[in-house]
Amino acid sequence: MAEASERPVALRVAIGVATALAVAICVSILTVKDLTRHGGSLPGGLFLAGVLLALARGMCQRRYWAVLGFEALLAFQIIVTSLALVVAKTLLAAGLCALSVGLAGWLFWKLVRVMGRIQAAELAQHRTETSPGVGEREADQALR
Repeated sequence: MAEASERPVALRVAIGVATALAVAICVSILTVKDLTRHGGSLPGGLFLAGVLLALARGMCQRRYWAVLGFEALLAFQIIVTSLALVVAKTLLAAGLCALSVGLAGWLFWKLVRVMGRIQAAELAQHRTETSPGVGEREADQALR
């Protein structure tokens, strides 16, 4: 397997975003007194923070399912923010929505290639386990 320092930039960004969001949700849970008044709940916040932490850990371990799950959340965020852009009342709100859609779209696009690399590495590793003639070098090279 390749070393941890060989993770693509997009994967490191995704891990950071998922971790930062999980921490922000936990801080919000601890600091907001009446979550129901703000449209949230303690179990819902804990569940979302747990999912984001599980995705961050899975992406750190280069798991295909984790990158796919994070991309699903990114796609949902892009759709919701695009709809919010339609009803934005100020230029600042519209600009923030457009910036959010742009950044999430960039990360989504970059993670597609990362998913392909992870899948290729898993296939190469599977081949090394089933065919003794194929070396581990192919599995490492697929990650690069």
